[in-house]
Amino acid sequence: MSKLPIIVFEGIEGSGKTHHISLVSKYLNKKKINHIKIREPGGNPNSEKIRKLILNNKSNFNQNTDLLLYMAARSENINTIRKSFNKKVILIDRFSDSTIAYQHFGMGVDINLIETLNKYLLKDIKVDFTFLNIVNQQNLQARLKKRKLLNRYDKFNMSFYKKVQNGFLKISKKQKNKYQLINSNLKIKENEKLILSIIDRLIK
Repeated sequence: MSKLPIIVFEGIEGSGKTHHISLVSKYLNKKKINHIKIREPGGNPNSEKIRKLILNNKSNFNQNTDLLLYMAARSENINTIRKSFNKKVILIDRFSDSTIAYQHFGMGVDINLIETLNKYLLKDIKVDFTFLNIVNQQNLQARLKKRKLLNRYDKFNMSFYKKVQNGFLKISKKQKNKYQLINSNLKIKENEKLILSIIDRLIK
């Protein structure tokens, strides 16, 4: 594995992935390790414009439009990733496996289409390691209630999130050596300690 890996934080809403990626970014800053932190959809100005469109509560796209918008955001984002590829550690808040989990397992879009588009866009870009954050329904609901602003993807029913999370778990089983499950129902400090210990191993 590269000492400048691509590390992705995956998980459904309320699973803690955004907290943990911010923690890792601050940790790398303290160690003076060059890195970038981006999110999907988003990551650069054009992708952020598409993000606003996708997540807007007034948007009502069908499943195929949703997929193509996410891929359009990734198409813009990939340029940002390539500029840092093998030059910096790359931290990504959601990436290609999210598209499979949400659009295929959650919405029923053909997985072959998703994988074809991902391969076309990513080419030689491969994720080195993924932290998959898992959360139970009770904590998911409690955490969403605490949010001051809910976007379109924060408002799906619980059965949708269950399908998506189960999809992530199926994906992770195929890549066990590159996935670490993080039980977000545990105390956050326990997970922070585990994640940082793995980060140390990945960047040695």
